[in-house]
Amino acid sequence: MYFAALLARTEDGWEASDTELDDVETLSDLADLAREASPDEDTVLVLIEQENSWFGVVRVDGEEDPRIYVSDAAAASRSSYGEILLTDELLGREPGNDGTDLDALDLDGTEDGEPDDGDADEGVVTGSGDAVPHGPVGDPQVLEDLGVSEKELRAMTEDALGEIAEALGASEVLETVR
Repeated sequence: MYFAALLARTEDGWEASDTELDDVETLSDLADLAREASPDEDTVLVLIEQENSWFGVVRVDGEEDPRIYVSDAAAASRSSYGEILLTDELLGREPGNDGTDLDALDLDGTEDGEPDDGDADEGVVTGSGDAVPHGPVGDPQVLEDLGVSEKELRAMTEDALGEIAEALGASEVLETVR
């Protein structure tokens, strides 16, 4: 089950709105949706979670590029919403690398099903042949100036969005859209 919400910071505090991501196909679409939530170009947070699997935070400050944090890239890569957040830049890949370079493949005899013990925890391989790492990716300091340290963000698990909202003083407004 997915949950997505926008938290927009205003001079009166945080305002939350439930958001539908069905029409969002790219990070740019998501950033535009966030900017629409704050006509005064204040900070807007897009909070996305898949229950007990992963969560993501996208921070949009006016016209600046969005800042992103995803708690588990491998889990998010198996989600259509997670794929929106996992840009080539975030994963450290060359933009537009849609196919596997056959010359770069390491054909060491393990491709017939024999496991190569050295690759056991490198990540999930996507359709483009790129490995997506298990664990967090992005900017772990995305909420630092709002009161959530990198260490706290990395330690969050089950109710991460609730913990973030609590730290921001926005738990009541977030609960109204849950």
